This record gives sequence, C-alpha cells and structure tokens, in this order.
Amino acid sequence: MTEEVSSAEMSADELAYADVSNPYVFDPETEFESLETLSKTASEAQAAKLRAAIREHDYWYYVEASPLISDSQYDTLFERLQQLECTFDLDTETSPTQRVGGDPLDGLQTIEHTVSMLSIEQSTDREDLHAFDERVHEAVGAVDYVCEPKFDGLSIEVVYEDGSLARAATRGDGDRGDDVTAQVQTIGSVPLELRKPCPDAVAVRGEVYMPKDEFQAHNRQRIESGEDPFANPRNAAAGTLRRLEPSVVAERPLACFFYDILTASDVPDTQGETLRKLSEWGLRTNGRTKRVSDIEDAVEYRETLKQERGTLNYEIDGTVIKVNSRSARETLGSTSRAVRWAFAYKFPPRTETTRVADIVIQVGRTGRATPVALLEPVDVGGVTVSRASLHNPDEIERLGVDVGDVARIRRAGDVIPEVAEVTQKHAEETFRFPEECPVCGSSIEREGPLAFCTGGLSCPAQLVQALTHYGSRQALDIEGLGEERVEQLVEEGLLTELADLYRLDSSDIAPLEGWGAKSATKLISEIDSTREPGLDSFLVALGIPEVGKATAKNIAQSFGEFDQILEAKVDRLQQIPDIGPTVAKRIVEYLHNERNRAVISELRAVGVEPQPFTVEGTSVEFANQTFVFTGSLSVPRQVAADLVERYSGSVTGSVSGNTDYLVVGENPGRAKRNDAAANDVTELTEAEFEALLADRGIQYPPAET
Repeated sequence: MTEEVSSAEMSADELAYADVSNPYVFDPETEFESLETLSKTASEAQAAKLRAAIREHDYWYYVEASPLISDSQYDTLFERLQQLECTFDLDTETSPTQRVGGDPLDGLQTIEHTVSMLSIEQSTDREDLHAFDERVHEAVGAVDYVCEPKFDGLSIEVVYEDGSLARAATRGDGDRGDDVTAQVQTIGSVPLELRKPCPDAVAVRGEVYMPKDEFQAHNRQRIESGEDPFANPRNAAAGTLRRLEPSVVAERPLACFFYDILTASDVPDTQGETLRKLSEWGLRTNGRTKRVSDIEDAVEYRETLKQERGTLNYEIDGTVIKVNSRSARETLGSTSRAVRWAFAYKFPPRTETTRVADIVIQVGRTGRATPVALLEPVDVGGVTVSRASLHNPDEIERLGVDVGDVARIRRAGDVIPEVAEVTQKHAEETFRFPEECPVCGSSIEREGPLAFCTGGLSCPAQLVQALTHYGSRQALDIEGLGEERVEQLVEEGLLTELADLYRLDSSDIAPLEGWGAKSATKLISEIDSTREPGLDSFLVALGIPEVGKATAKNIAQSFGEFDQILEAKVDRLQQIPDIGPTVAKRIVEYLHNERNRAVISELRAVGVEPQPFTVEGTSVEFANQTFVFTGSLSVPRQVAADLVERYSGSVTGSVSGNTDYLVVGENPGRAKRNDAAANDVTELTEAEFEALLADRGIQYPPAET
C-alpha cells in the first residue's frame, strides 16, 4: 500500500529497518539484554527500532485489522520501550508510550479549526434524498457518489505538522472546538506520526467512538465499581474525550475512523482517492464504503447497511452519500452551516414499548406549553428513555394516549424520544389538557395545534428561559448568566422582567449562596457591557420567532437601524434572503405585539440601545473587503468580526484568493498563515488591525465590549 522511498527520505526510525528481514519481530531473550549493561548509544538505537516497530504493528492492528504479532508480544515490546525511555531519559512527544496520558489539565481550551467543519443535510425520507440528487445533477450534471456509514460518535479535527500529531479539537460550533489534543493522543487508532511520504501539514476529519463490545464491558466495570453506567456508546465517547485527565481517557476503549481531508498541500481529486490517501498515511478508514453512479444504488447500499447494522461493532444511524469529485463539490459549495455536496440518508428510528406513568406540561421561553410523557424507563437503541415528547394537545388526541397506557416509543432521528402509538389501553380516565398554566396559573390559549401560556414574562418558566436566552452566547453573550443562576435570581425576586437585568446591583447579589463580591461585580460589568449591543445580536436576544443569528444579520444589514425594523412590513421582510411569507408574518406579529413592545420599551428605558448595523460613507466602510481571523485577540473574535461586518465588510473562516486581510492574534493556526502567504494576502497583527480601523474612524475595541 505504501510507496517506496529512498533512504535519503527515510527518518532515523525507518532507517533502522532498511535491509533488515522481518524487522518488526523481536526475540526478547537474545535482543533485550540487561539495561545495566546497555550503552547509551545502543539504548537509543534499540528505542528507535522499537518505536518504529510499534507504529508498524499499530498500523496493521488498527488500519489493516491484520495484526502481525500477538497481544502479549506487543505488550513485551511496549514495556521494553518504556523501560528504555525511563532508564536512559529517551522519551519523545510522539513516542507510542505517550498514549498512557499525562498530568490532568486545568480545563479545555477553545481552538480554531483550520477550515470550518460544516454539517450535512439529513433525512429519513427517500423523497428528500431524490431532491438532493436532482439539485446535484442540475448544478454539475452526472456524478459518481461515494457511500459511507454514518458513524454515531463525536466528530474531531486532527492536525499533523511535519508528520507528527500537532493538535486535535472537537467540532464545537464548526469554527472552533475544544482542544482535546492530550486526550486524542491516547487513542490507539490515531497515529502520533503519519506514515511517509505525507504532506508537511494536513488536517483530517474523523469520528471518535467507543466500540459496542468495549462499551458493554466498560459499563459492566462501572456498575461493579458503584458508578452509573453510560446511556449509550456515543455518550460514553463524548464524555470520555472531554475528560480533563488524559490518563483516564487512556484507560477507556476509544477508537476512531477517518473520512475526510480538510486541508493539505495537495488535496486528492476524489473522495475515493481521499480515503486511499488517509489509509496510506496510516489513518484508519472504514472498509464499508462503495462508489456508485446512480442514486438508486445508494439507496440499495443503505438498505444493505441497515440489515448489517446489528452485526457491526460500532454504532451507525444511517449512510452518508457524498459527491465523489472535489471539483464538483467546489461548484456545489455550501450554506453557512452545511455542505451542498453530501446527504445523510438516516435509518428509521428504533422503537420499544413501555408504560406512560404520567403526562406533564413544560412551558418554554415563548410560552409554548408542551406535553411530555413520563415513562417507565426503557432502553431504546442503547439509550435509557424516561421522557418522551407528545408535541402538542392535538397530538395527544390523535394518539389517544392517557396515563397508564402502554405506548411504543421511538427516537426521532435516533435522538429525540417521542410517543409513536398506543399499543394497549389501561387508563382509567382520559387526560385533559389543562386550561391554566401549571407554573403561573395564567390561562392557556390554543393557536392551531399549539397551546401557549398567556402569562408572558410574569410566568417564572418563561422569564427564566427568556433571561437565559438573552444572555446566551448566540445572543448577547453575558458570561455568568447561565440557567441555574437565572433561576436563583428569579426565585430571590431580583429579576421579574428582562429590564431588571440592568437594575441589578452587586450588593444585592453578593450575599446570595454561591456568590461573592468578585463574582457579583463581574456579572454586573458583563451586563453593563451589553447596553449598546450590536443590532443583529439584540434581535437574536429578543427571541423573535424564526430569527437566528444568520437571519438577524440579514435583517440588520437590510434595515440598518432598530426603529426601522420595529415598523417593518411583511412584504419588505420578504425581500430579505431566507425570509419567506410565514417567517415574515411571525416577525411582524412579534414586533407589533403589545406585550413585546412593552418589554422593548422597558429595555430602552434602562439604557439599552442597539447600535446601527452599518455607517454610511465609503471612508468608514469595508465594502467588498474580506477578513479572516486566526489566533486569540484581546477581545472575543466574534466582537472583531461583528465590527467588520457592521461596516459592510465580510468575514470568512478560511483564506483564499478573495481574502484581503488575515488578522493574526496569539497562537495562530499555521495553515491560514501559509494560505495567506500563498495567496499574497496582507497579514495584520491586532495592533495593525486597530490602526486600520482608526484610519477609518472606527473605535477598537468597540464601546459595547
């Protein structure tokens, strides 16, 4: 599988094997002399040979699934290498012995991905798959597809520099993720060094999971030691990978499949070639892939895989169908969150039956009253389910479900539990949807199939959710204002409406349980910094139905000022990208609702004034200019990005020939700087970025930070 290389291109470890017959098998009795008589030079040579041998055995074990030696023989080699490194101080960062894990970490740091890790469209509906196929053919004509299992694990990015593992991160929000380098280094199927030849710098995408047999064995150990078992392999993998103790991660049976090259000096032209390259570099790929030329063949592949699902030693929840040609992928492009060249054709949800123990009503941020069935716990596809959504009052009537009935439970999309049907009637009386909110006692009104509490922010449930959303990261990003603390402040009577946030005093908060003068002062400072929020962030914070970050930015850019948005009409909103008649109508209804107007008026009365999104005049705009940020800045990167976009500039996640400026902070990513140099992109330090803004009359950091 590997290509031949000259001795000049070999590493020291590789040279140890040149011209040696069967170099990966040792005879400990003849080759492992006493450490006391071993010279320093001999110990270095033997350690190099052992490292290379262990890497080779790892490759054959994890990648080729065809081990060359027994487990006990492997353990002997590993233990000998540990002894050599300890005795002669020979350990290196990429030695296989480093997989045992190091000292505990202080916390997980957030790092930037080399390129955005986008999601893909997914559905269990065959019509949606055919619609995807039609869109592809309309855009690029005939194509081949590569079909792969859709792993139910945790997506990661792993970056290799000069062939060695440099860093690894979870997918996170797609642009940034948790730094799990120390944890990933302990996973046997993730090589610490790539097989040569390989690119100088390459970022790859994979899926970390816990094999099903290992999961069962590990859960058995947890139960025997008095610990709670994990609900399913995916939760086990995700919880393990985020542990701060790499040594604990090393003890748990994680594995990884790789399936994409995110960046490299020479990215293959097809997905098939990508998988081949990954394997050549020593990265474990999945053998159950298939190239097809027709979407019906992809359907057949999915049906076959569904039948084999139970025999696999890893969890899958569908198949991923990818356009094979990379040039066709580039033509198809992506949305802000998902690529247009791949589709996840998911399996139908798994189902089980159990008794409905009770039906309760949950009240959310918008006042929607959602019925939830409390169940006698049941395992559904490896997940212990004790609650399931009933969606709305009409759904209860349609199902005919009552307390005491036996119902079939399914995991919608293999994730969200819901009641599919009643299989046995055992209820003594019919469940009646309440006419009053169970939280605040206000009347419940029906709007079509849905039900809503009319209490507004006087309802503690709605108030807690509204306050939590207002301060969330996607809204105004008020650090320290999580749901638990919001609940505490509401229960103490300090928060009765959104505007009360700006009436808080640190002296009222500091005496409360879990607080102190320092944390109270910090929260007040965080809240005060949001008195002049960006217009788009403020729109998100208000919780307007259907208005997420992307839609809010489009609205803010289109109208410019908040007062103009307050008077927006349906037809005007429909002119904005991604806003149709239904969404436009809901936005207008929200903005013209008397209760919502009162909330906005109170916020403005306490000094909250959203800032205009753009400033007229070309002398202070970045029209048609594109920025990319890398590394840590003195302010959150999103603050700097919002500032550029407020003045008509664009911010993207990767450097290309269309990029005008790369702003470089502390600990920047190497890939973006290399791309900037290759594309002759101007590189700015943060100080130079600040000077560039000052030349245009723009304050940095902006006042709202």
